[in-house]
Amino acid sequence: MSKEERPRYSDAELAEFRELIVGKLDKAKVEYEEMMKILTNRDSNDVIDTSPTYKTLEEGSAVQTKEELTNMAARQLKFIQGLQGALTRIENKTYGVCRITGKLIPKERLRAVPHATTSIEGKMQEKNRR
Repeated sequence: MSKEERPRYSDAELAEFRELIVGKLDKAKVEYEEMMKILTNRDSNDVIDTSPTYKTLEEGSAVQTKEELTNMAARQLKFIQGLQGALTRIENKTYGVCRITGKLIPKERLRAVPHATTSIEGKMQEKNRR
């Protein structure tokens, strides 16, 4: 297949996807920043000045909450990186092409998961190879 024969979305379709991705990226960055503020906030309402018994009870809960928030922040960062990769693929005009099958990923899938690099068919092929 020559480069011209490869399936790809039109420039207008790519622009539509870019708009969708930029919106999701902006929102994801705001959410990530909020999580990081909470994780790094040193002068929040802490239990340092309350009774030692209360502090001991709260520490376990605080550690669990911090671990959950850290995991959420890590997932959010991965999502942001996936969206940024999708924008790069749009610029390269390779966005929406399944990396397994080489076919176009359906628009419905890309609207739901804009950073997808495989179609459902491609995911099934990849799963069957393992």
